[in-house]
Amino acid sequence: MSDGQSLKPRTLAAQALRRMDETTGGVVPPIHVATTYQRDQDNAYSKGYTYARPDNATVRHAEAVIAALEGAAGALLFASGMAAISAVFVGLPKGARVVASTVMYTGSRNFLDQECPRLGLDVERVDTSELEGLERAASAAPTALVYVETPGNPLWTIVDIAAAARIARRAGALLVVDSTSATPILTRPLALGADIVVHAATKYLNGHSDVVAGALAFAREDDTMARIARVRQIFGGILSPFDAHQLTRGMRTLPLRVEAQSRTAMDLAHRLTGHPLVARVYYPGLPDHPGHEVAARQMTGGFGGMMSLGVKGGERAAIATAAAVQVWTRATSLGGVESLIEHRASMEGEGTPCPPNVLRLSVGLEDPDDLYDDLDAALRAGASA
Repeated sequence: MSDGQSLKPRTLAAQALRRMDETTGGVVPPIHVATTYQRDQDNAYSKGYTYARPDNATVRHAEAVIAALEGAAGALLFASGMAAISAVFVGLPKGARVVASTVMYTGSRNFLDQECPRLGLDVERVDTSELEGLERAASAAPTALVYVETPGNPLWTIVDIAAAARIARRAGALLVVDSTSATPILTRPLALGADIVVHAATKYLNGHSDVVAGALAFAREDDTMARIARVRQIFGGILSPFDAHQLTRGMRTLPLRVEAQSRTAMDLAHRLTGHPLVARVYYPGLPDHPGHEVAARQMTGGFGGMMSLGVKGGERAAIATAAAVQVWTRATSLGGVESLIEHRASMEGEGTPCPPNVLRLSVGLEDPDDLYDDLDAALRAGASA
């Protein structure tokens, strides 16, 4: 079991499980950079470390913090979010069938569409926010895995995790939930019945746009977790000690950042809903969002810092709006302390489910008035471009 299960998330995150430097008593543990470890005289490894690729104390510490925040039996860190996601699928037997969300991060979509067939996996993509369709797909043939992303990037679709877990169980499948944008502060998918939680830890978990990392949190320390750990060891997708240390530092402020970003996003969503140059606001915190009722039930403390805008005037006006911002930054990523804006269809390319007039917004920690005023001015500049 993970450490500190009875403590609240803010305490778990701020104290990072109270791991300290045993040599000096420093309140921040050291970065362990050794690549190999001395054997005992009897040829054993009594300290539990053998070689740096599968074993590192700094990485294990960050994994323990993630496991505690997710209420997981264990967690594994990877060199990127896509390394974590791909390890889930590489660990499946050839011929396995997967049912996955239609709306999801473009890297995941490309992996499922382009690489999974080469691995001999059968992937069916469906609208997983529509439970009847998910049930039909999962029960149509023997299914090994149901893979959902909620809120789903970049349109922030919502999947009912508890219902999806029941559907997956009836089909004899595992439920994997990419909860990157919700974070364990707003949603704990394992408590709702999921088997594995995915995080692009580059994003909110780190939160400072200076680490690339991925994480998987597991409901059970079982054969599935062991198989994925072997994939990580064989393929070498381990996170570096320095990045693991930076990630732990970032997670210490995770609750405060996510709560503040969620408040600002909600404020902006309400203000932009009535804007004369905005056709639609995609944000699950709004009552008219198709997934609002489910999101309100399974997200606690807010609806996240991610939203998208449908700009009146189409693609040209949307791109011109992004070009005109001064406070927001035009960049591809999310979850950092700085607010980012992006014309998502341009980045995703062919096959994107994102309409061409949509801008994706990652709300940071700036003053809400500054963010709104900058968007308002940029929308007006975009409309006249």
